[in-house]
Amino acid sequence: MSTTNEIVLRPRFKFPLKEDHEMLLKLFEDTKTSQSDFIVSRIDDHVFIKIPKVKQHFWSPQLHLEINKNEAASGSIIYGLFGPNPTVWTMFMFFHFVVAGLFIGFGIWSYVNWSLGNDYAIQLFVTLLMIVIWFVLYFGGRLGKKTGMNQMHELHHFMRDTLRNKNIHAEV
Repeated sequence: MSTTNEIVLRPRFKFPLKEDHEMLLKLFEDTKTSQSDFIVSRIDDHVFIKIPKVKQHFWSPQLHLEINKNEAASGSIIYGLFGPNPTVWTMFMFFHFVVAGLFIGFGIWSYVNWSLGNDYAIQLFVTLLMIVIWFVLYFGGRLGKKTGMNQMHELHHFMRDTLRNKNIHAEV
């Protein structure tokens, strides 16, 4: 059975570079003023690359890069994470927790009514409805990932081109 990234909603990657991590962080920080196609922000060792507001849609992704010093060898390691806007991600997780909570609550209520010999059809229906809603949320997330795929590629190409413009050769 293949364990590919078929079900990953937030793709990740990592690769080593020979350059110093401070130089790489400065390189991305300098792109803030030299281009207007992306919004680049830096906080400590983290670089966030976002789509500008005028091009954003509900499912627009962002690229989070963490650039760390490579302790094992000289150079740096870049960890990348594609994900939706944090507000969208928080809303999605909130909905998942609400559905899970309702599923557990109505499942327990169904079991108790069944154990007592009372009618439990409504509780069982809501329990099963939560499973359907969970699948809708899951496939909604997959649809959102597919909708933002072109912008994910744009973000990745921007990162790659930023590194290549300074003759930093990475296998990205």
